[in-house]
Amino acid sequence: MPLPFLTADRAFEAADDVALPFDDHDRWRRPYRPGPWRVGMAALGLLLASFVLFAAVIIALTGTVNEAAVIFGIALAVIACALRLLRAGVWVSARGLRRVNFLVTRTVPWEQVVAVRTVQQPVRWLGLPRTVQGQALMLVRQGRSADDMPTLMTTHNADFLARVAAFDRAADAIEAWAAENTRG
Repeated sequence: MPLPFLTADRAFEAADDVALPFDDHDRWRRPYRPGPWRVGMAALGLLLASFVLFAAVIIALTGTVNEAAVIFGIALAVIACALRLLRAGVWVSARGLRRVNFLVTRTVPWEQVVAVRTVQQPVRWLGLPRTVQGQALMLVRQGRSADDMPTLMTTHNADFLARVAAFDRAADAIEAWAAENTRG
């Protein structure tokens, strides 16, 4: 019995990121994969949480239950932060466009979206105050000025740093979702 998924002789599809035709368009999906910086930071957070959980077990065995509960709560908070960091990004569905930040989630229905476009401008490097020249995917909404366009993602954020081709594919996918759903 051949197992093609275990062999290197099969041809890899260039369009692995394309949604399958039977996929449910009403489900929220991220049209790109999380970047290595985002995944790496979440992995470090989960590694830290494992040490804190180990400390909670040791404290529970040798100390008081209250102290162990506090340390266990800290571990749960670190795990929640790591999972929220992985969830951050731009999500799309037939209902609208959702921008998930670490603390805030904003959803814009497609009826309010005028355009989604890529612009060349100074962007923040990994969300830090330092700016570099790059590209940004901007959301143009009804009733908002051109100066009030929120940035959805950039070429220098945690998902696309040093991955310009991945940014281009993701921007094209989000722009395609916008073009498909804002036609009316």
